[in-house]
Amino acid sequence: MSAQEVGGAGKLLLTNGISTLEGASGGGLTPWAVIAGNGTRDAIGAQASATVAEFKDYDFRAASVAIGIKDRVELSYARQVFDTNWVGGALGLGNDYAFDQDIWGAKLKLAGDVVYGPEFLPAIAIGVQYKKSLDGAVVRAVGAADDEGVDYYASATKLFLRWSLLANVTVRATKANQMGLLGHGGDRSDRHRIEAEGSLAYQFSRRFVVGAEYRTKPDNLGIAREDDWWDAFAAYAINRNLTATLAYADLGSVATVPGQRGVLFQLQGGF
Repeated sequence: MSAQEVGGAGKLLLTNGISTLEGASGGGLTPWAVIAGNGTRDAIGAQASATVAEFKDYDFRAASVAIGIKDRVELSYARQVFDTNWVGGALGLGNDYAFDQDIWGAKLKLAGDVVYGPEFLPAIAIGVQYKKSLDGAVVRAVGAADDEGVDYYASATKLFLRWSLLANVTVRATKANQMGLLGHGGDRSDRHRIEAEGSLAYQFSRRFVVGAEYRTKPDNLGIAREDDWWDAFAAYAINRNLTATLAYADLGSVATVPGQRGVLFQLQGGF
């Protein structure tokens, strides 16, 4: 690894993470203690992404943008569209009914660094996500207590260069149903629950990384059991400004229909 790669034109490749489904920078399913964009502590960076996922019975689309300020503060926005296909008709919503959601996020890195500093001192960040369903009447009809809510999280992330291994742990306080697409709270529970999320990734080269994530979920709705999520992903930095990610994801049961497994693809641009 050359001195230019370490210090010159910005962060090391891939160390800004990829855009999560909720817009924050991280590993796809879960945020990491990294800040969006390629900017270092003396600069402002940004990234934007488009994500497409095809599951057994559903389709998912997301578009997001995020700004990183001096590698300390991140502000993000994501629009999610969840197409129910035939399931919408079976639930009385109409075939191809789509749930839409806006997510506004903010993240603050408190201490440490993902790459530099003491080997076993991770970067530590806290974050907040305000989620607003655009289908309020429908999510309440399926049992949600509210169509908007706030998630709070804390993440610790470290890249162990000697092993080319990145590890992340995130703890989230949430009452969101399926990320908030089905509202917040329900007849089983209407309070924030503490959920755990984790990521492990191995860097084969400075451009190519593979990894896996696991995310526990609350189970608030009596009519629709919510399972934990996991994925296995591969990300490739085409160049300093463009990253492509392919993942296999298992969401378990979603809106009464089990076995929701499929493929996710994301293209992200950043500077």
